[in-house]
Amino acid sequence: MTSYVSHTTIDCHDAYALSEWWKPVLGYVDLDGDPNLPGHEECMIRDPESGHQLLFIEVPDATLPAKRIHLDVVPREGTRDDEVARLLAHGATQVADRRHANGTGWVTLADPEGNQLCVLRSQQERDAAAG
Repeated sequence: MTSYVSHTTIDCHDAYALSEWWKPVLGYVDLDGDPNLPGHEECMIRDPESGHQLLFIEVPDATLPAKRIHLDVVPREGTRDDEVARLLAHGATQVADRRHANGTGWVTLADPEGNQLCVLRSQQERDAAAG
């Protein structure tokens, strides 16, 4: 017998604001019949294509753990660099640039509450590099 991932949980201070920030980053939406609203202590969003869900849950701790979650994201369209530019314009901050001269690598960003995410090359970029 095995288990499967029901959803990914992210501890935060403002579940609504963070879920709203991530929706346009990932193209996720509220659950049908269960919209997220300001003041909700738990906010779930889902990918309309895959069904993957992220749950943002408020925790009372004044200081959150340093490593609450880390996501790697891949652009659905365009390039890694286009996506980095889009996310920076959306309010992300750059933490580290791990791009290599040959076009491989990633860029580490942080969301408004400091959760880190890495932007990887798109499938099209990986396919082009493979040949």
